[in-house]
Formats: sequence, structure tokens, C-alpha cells
Amino acid sequence: MRPKPLKFEQLVQQNKQELLEDEKQIAQIELRLEKKQEELVKKKQYHQ
Repeated sequence: MRPKPLKFEQLVQQNKQELLEDEKQIAQIELRLEKKQEELVKKKQYHQ
């Protein structure tokens, strides 16, 4: 059986939801990167 085609509005809503989830994941990754960067800076300052 073929999946039932989605209406345009449903596709738009689905895409919005996926974008929001992507934004949340990107924000989490950015926070992790910032923390790692701070740790590296602290290590460099400690070793100098």
C-alpha cells in the first residue's frame, strides 16, 4: 500500500516541527562546543 499523500498544510506543519527540533539540537551542540572551548582556554591559561 502506498502512504496517503499529505495535504500542503500538513507538510508545512511537519516541516515547521522538524525545523524546531533541528534548532533545538543545534542549540545543544553550540552549548557543548562553547563549554569545550572554555575548557581549552582554561587549560591553556593554566599551563602558561
